[in-house]
Amino acid sequence: MKYDPRIHDRKSIRLKGYDYTQDGFYFITICCQYRLHRFGQVQNGEMHLNEYGKIAHDEWEKLPERFPNIQLGAFQIMPNHMHGIIEILPVGARLAPAQKKKRLSRKIKKK
Repeated sequence: MKYDPRIHDRKSIRLKGYDYTQDGFYFITICCQYRLHRFGQVQNGEMHLNEYGKIAHDEWEKLPERFPNIQLGAFQIMPNHMHGIIEILPVGARLAPAQKKKRLSRKIKKK
């Protein structure tokens, strides 16, 4: 589907000024490109994962191995997207901008 501003005018639900690098609980949604049904199908009100859905499931469950400062909450995989809750745990150090070094000026002697 081509972009149409009349129906694709999405507003951000992010809080202005909120630092999303903070620890805490986050509800996330991951959508398949073009909203294609890549993860399986719903039959009789129950989600049945296909091969790709099982990969998405397994990779979600392995996230804490890659990122030890997160814990996973509930999650649900649907045919073309998934929802999940991630808790980012506090870590001892925070990111800080690099300190600016003072430039050393050199005197160039003319010969």
